[in-house]
Amino acid sequence: MVFLKHLLFAVLALLTTPALATPTTVLCLGDSLTEGYGLSKEEAWPAVLEGLIKASGRTDVTVINAGISGATSASALSRLKWHLKTIKKPAIVILELGPNDGLRGIDPKATEANLVAAIRLAKQSGLRVLLAGMQMPPNYGPGFTEAFRAMFPRIAKSESVELIPFFLDGVAAKPNLNLADGIHPNPAGYKIIAQTVWRSLQPMLEQKP
Repeated sequence: MVFLKHLLFAVLALLTTPALATPTTVLCLGDSLTEGYGLSKEEAWPAVLEGLIKASGRTDVTVINAGISGATSASALSRLKWHLKTIKKPAIVILELGPNDGLRGIDPKATEANLVAAIRLAKQSGLRVLLAGMQMPPNYGPGFTEAFRAMFPRIAKSESVELIPFFLDGVAAKPNLNLADGIHPNPAGYKIIAQTVWRSLQPMLEQKP
């Protein structure tokens, strides 16, 4: 009888205890701009972003920095496949790839095909996608720079994914926010980028999967 009473109390406790939030993993799939070239992982934007998320009260979200220096969009599909097999399967992928394609003069059509392939795999696997829009310096010529810039909003529209209009907004071409190479952000620059990403990511975290 005593055992049954304890069992009843235990069942009632389970029924009245609020359900814990399902852990959410955010995968930041990118190049050196995501890896944090020249800096520590703690200074790169994924780590800063995780701090912003936790400061908002969301302690159930983990951000993974999957940036690799020199990576191009051609690596997106295979890298995403690998991460989908890990224990912490991501719920959201922030796709920051393409700058190295542009710097190498790769045809934007090829870059677009690579990004679309990765996005479609992500969606087929139940992931939501936040695409980081990029731009090329004007010295690459107006035709190329415009084709590159226009690629990202076109992908976001055709694939129905969220878009960060310009990932380096407020940071690009500002010496005080970049390393000496003028390409990679410094810690101050990454804080701005993290805020930019957070503005687009926050509504996605609030939505039900």
